[in-house]
Amino acid sequence: SKREIKMRKLDSTKVRPLKSEQILHIEDHDFALRPGFGGSPIPVGIDVQVESIDSISEVDMDFTMTLYLRHYWKDERLSFRSNKNKSMTFDGRLIKKIWVPDVFFVHSKRSFIHDTTVENIMLRVYPDGNVLFSLRITVSAMCFMDFSRFPLDTQNCSLELESYAYNEDDLMLYWKHGNKSLSTDEHISLSQFFIEEFSASSGLAFYSSTGWYNRLFINFALRRHIFFFVLQSYFPAMLMVMLSWVSFWIDRRAVPARVSLGITTVLTMSTIMTGVSASMPQVSYIKAVDVYLWISFLFVFLSVIEYAAVNYLTTIEERKQLKKRGKASGMYSIDAVQAMAFDGCFHDTDVDMDLSPFPDPCEESETRASDTNISNVDTPRLKRKRSLKGNVGRIILQNNHVIDTYSRIIFPSVYIVFNFFYWGLYI
Repeated sequence: SKREIKMRKLDSTKVRPLKSEQILHIEDHDFALRPGFGGSPIPVGIDVQVESIDSISEVDMDFTMTLYLRHYWKDERLSFRSNKNKSMTFDGRLIKKIWVPDVFFVHSKRSFIHDTTVENIMLRVYPDGNVLFSLRITVSAMCFMDFSRFPLDTQNCSLELESYAYNEDDLMLYWKHGNKSLSTDEHISLSQFFIEEFSASSGLAFYSSTGWYNRLFINFALRRHIFFFVLQSYFPAMLMVMLSWVSFWIDRRAVPARVSLGITTVLTMSTIMTGVSASMPQVSYIKAVDVYLWISFLFVFLSVIEYAAVNYLTTIEERKQLKKRGKASGMYSIDAVQAMAFDGCFHDTDVDMDLSPFPDPCEESETRASDTNISNVDTPRLKRKRSLKGNVGRIILQNNHVIDTYSRIIFPSVYIVFNFFYWGLYI
């Protein structure tokens, strides 16, 4: 009746299908089932265009990549008549009403489809039922890195694609154009890596509860830039090691100078090692940079130990000389250079030191110097100052221990040999 027809028009729960849905006969089929359900597996071709590699994280052991992912398959249920044999293109609104492959990224941590200004989804349907489904995706996935050669390493990472629900009996994933299915942007570059190669491969994955699945791999090799680490780690470590050798040319009696230099270089090496470790994952094996920094730290530490040995042997030697030159009164007469080894003060005149109570030698020497006749002291003092200015190098050489003499040759030679073997082994 007319009344029933009018009520049908006013019923808002029934929405008329869109024109595009009428052309594709979407309401006439059950798209919850894959195409060719019950028959042979449906082949789904894949090709990928990598837009950028956004970041590589050593601490999290992952990478972030933006790519265009395209699927190709045939669904005869979507075929339509076209006089000009032209395809129809749709946006993401039609995706929820038809069947699409359920491809996901294996070992993915985070991923999303770009949605500015609208969702970056494209669906193109051809009259014979062939379908092109394209997405723009950013994905962060795991990369199992080996840092045993860090920072002289090359990392091989891969992004893996697989169907989540359909095993090989229902869906067959393959690269649409073979090795040419993977393309990259010409301007892809990274701050810390050279991108050596991109390649595509395929394989099978087995799950005990669901069976075998087709899996596609996007493989790429990354070689690390070494120059950054040379400036930040290797070169400062070399300078600290060479700076520690300066103490071998300083007078063995200059205790504050040599001790402060040794402690400074040791602390600086510790800071360099801490800075490198802070930016790396806490792995249980030794990295190449650890070998270099620890060996460099050992050289700096040994330079401090070397002076400890020199100072100890010098003290013993001086005590033996004092005993040989001792007087019957128990007082020892020593020259200015020998006195400085015991009290750390420079003496302009020969002084006598009483070693039994060890009073403040600086005050005693100053008192004795002030009590002497100024006219008798000025002349030898001036002569002594002139002789020191002309023979500083000779005095330093004479006052150095034999251990310092050997250390000037042994330390640099061994360090050069270590660098030769290190760079030859890892490069």
